[in-house]
Amino acid sequence: MEKQNTLDYINQMFPTEASLSGVEPLMQKIHSEIRRVDAEILTAVRQQSNSGTKAREDLAAATSAVQELMNKIREIKTKAEQSETMVQEICRDIKKLDFAKKHITTTITALHRLTMLVSAVEQLQVMASKRHYKEAAAQLEAVNQLCSHFEAYRDIPKITELREKFKSIKQVLKSHVFSDFSSLGTGKETEESNLLQQLSDASLVVDALEPSVREELVKIFCNRELTSYQQIFEGAELAKLDKTERRYAWIKRRLRTNEEIWKIFPRSWHVDYLLCIQFCKLTRSQLVEILVSMKEKPDVATLLTALQRTLEFEEELAEKFGGGTRSKDAVDDNEETEMSGNKSQTVSDIRKKYEKKLAAHDGSQHEELHGEKDASVPGAGVFQKVLKAYATKLFARLPKGGTGIVAAATGIEGQIKTSDKDERVICYIVNTAEYCHKTCGELADNVSKLIDAQFVDGVDMSEVQDEFSAVITKSLITLVHGIETKFDSEMAAMSRVPWSTLESVGDQSDYVNGINLILTSSIPVLGSLLSPIYFQFFLDKLASSLGPRFYHNIFKCKQLSETGAQQMLLDTQAVKTILLEIPSLGKQTAGAASYSKFVSREMSKAEALLKVILSPIDSVADTYCALLPEGTLTEFQRLLELKGLKKADQQSILDDFNKRGSGISQPTIMASSVVTSTPNTSIAPTITNAASSPGAIISREDVLTRAAALGRGAATTGFKRFLALTEAAKDRKDGPFRKLFNG
Repeated sequence: MEKQNTLDYINQMFPTEASLSGVEPLMQKIHSEIRRVDAEILTAVRQQSNSGTKAREDLAAATSAVQELMNKIREIKTKAEQSETMVQEICRDIKKLDFAKKHITTTITALHRLTMLVSAVEQLQVMASKRHYKEAAAQLEAVNQLCSHFEAYRDIPKITELREKFKSIKQVLKSHVFSDFSSLGTGKETEESNLLQQLSDASLVVDALEPSVREELVKIFCNRELTSYQQIFEGAELAKLDKTERRYAWIKRRLRTNEEIWKIFPRSWHVDYLLCIQFCKLTRSQLVEILVSMKEKPDVATLLTALQRTLEFEEELAEKFGGGTRSKDAVDDNEETEMSGNKSQTVSDIRKKYEKKLAAHDGSQHEELHGEKDASVPGAGVFQKVLKAYATKLFARLPKGGTGIVAAATGIEGQIKTSDKDERVICYIVNTAEYCHKTCGELADNVSKLIDAQFVDGVDMSEVQDEFSAVITKSLITLVHGIETKFDSEMAAMSRVPWSTLESVGDQSDYVNGINLILTSSIPVLGSLLSPIYFQFFLDKLASSLGPRFYHNIFKCKQLSETGAQQMLLDTQAVKTILLEIPSLGKQTAGAASYSKFVSREMSKAEALLKVILSPIDSVADTYCALLPEGTLTEFQRLLELKGLKKADQQSILDDFNKRGSGISQPTIMASSVVTSTPNTSIAPTITNAASSPGAIISREDVLTRAAALGRGAATTGFKRFLALTEAAKDRKDGPFRKLFNG
């Protein structure tokens, strides 16, 4: 029964008073059950007592059995150790015999191989002396294999002797083979019937020798074959660009003539391929020498013909040695060209070819099958599309400047870095675009003559010419930007010079030498590659950039002492001299006059600025207004900082300068002039004051003369220059410097 309340149980069993009569039987039943349960409990307790005793007995028996087992294991281990010792004693002698047998076998084998090696070397020596090349080739393989077994015995005298003997035999074989091959191509192969077979056997010997022997033999053979070519086409008659086709005809004829003879060479040697490689290298060097030594630029037609024949020859070589790797388009183009009856293409042939390509590109297969296309269909005037695409390709070849976040963060955004190779490529692009621009008009005229009269007005190549003009302009500007970028490091070096602590004036600074090195390495190449008109354009752009840049870079320097300003003035004059020599470096002096005038004007501003810095403090405003009349207040304030003046000392000078700027005493230039580069040259136009009072009229002569004296006296002390300046001022009864001596 489930657990429940006792009262509930009783009430359930005896719900009524009448049911109480069954209490006695129930009690008897419960007592009987209690006795039965007690009896079962007693029995279980007895059984448990008996089981515990038996378990202890079983545990004791198991422990005894384990102990007995351990004893037996120890006995077995002891017997095993005894057995192992016995076996080792039994096998010790057997191992000794086994090692002895192994050493004896190795010794016998080595002696046998040594005998074979000695015999093989002797036989090889006989074969080499008798020039039995076929047998010697097989013997060489055998000796090489035998020698490989004695690598571990290199220090043994007998082995060393055999190796040296084998080496000398190989040298003899090499000498014999090279001697026999020297007769190839001399006509002896027709006189001696067995010579070709002997040389074929000698090739087997070469293969059995080191790979360097084969390379050397093939190189000697190729050089000997090309000796006559070099002699023929280095002569005055054939060493011309218009004779290029005859070079390729010579090598093709040579290959055909000697095809049967050269079969003696194994195919793995690729003698004809290597010969053509050497021929191409030699031809390239000779053509480069021809182009360099030409006093005048080559004729375009001759140059294009040579280029076309070279491309055709390269294509033939690619087909011969490249396994026919030409594209299908190239084959189709060649077939179309051959249909014209000669190797030159007419305008109609070119038009048909490119119309076919354009139709394939646009999916116009139907129009292509029907032959001609309507000239009004977009894409039928095909030359314009191709030439514009070519102009785009030329644009893409130009070096690009730094762009993006990284370039902006590092300060190189927009800068164009160009190497010497890039500068050459840019010049080639300019020349190519110039040629295309020139011939576009001629092409339009030729096309107009070939087409019907009603279509002549539609032939217009002006847009294409504009494209190539843009390419030329962009290329030249890129060239200028590349040179400017090269000057960045020199301008930075200039600003890092400790101008305030220089102790003496010496030679020109390192950054000036750097500027000179940049120009002397680039300008001669550019002058030789660019036409005069474009070289002049490049010079104008370069001068308009470098002069003002040098001027403004002075303001980026830190404080200048008097000695530092003298040194910088010397450097400025040196830079101006370098810039003025650029047309001579480029060997193009046609427009040098205007360029020199511009450079002198721009660089003289920098000289004038430095002369102002060298002037005394009390007269610096007058000198600045006289030498740099277009100067600004910001530049003047920066100039005072370069002189090392403190803020408090600058104020009175700035106030005086501001009065001049307000129109009260600001001088006005009545005659334009340029400060020349010669330090001792004075310019004497008059400057009239805005206020027309007599006392306000001053002359620039004194100021410029004294400034010239400052630039002239780089080797004198500052005190002496100051005395010279004051003595000159004493002679004047009026003027801006007189107040220096008014007690």
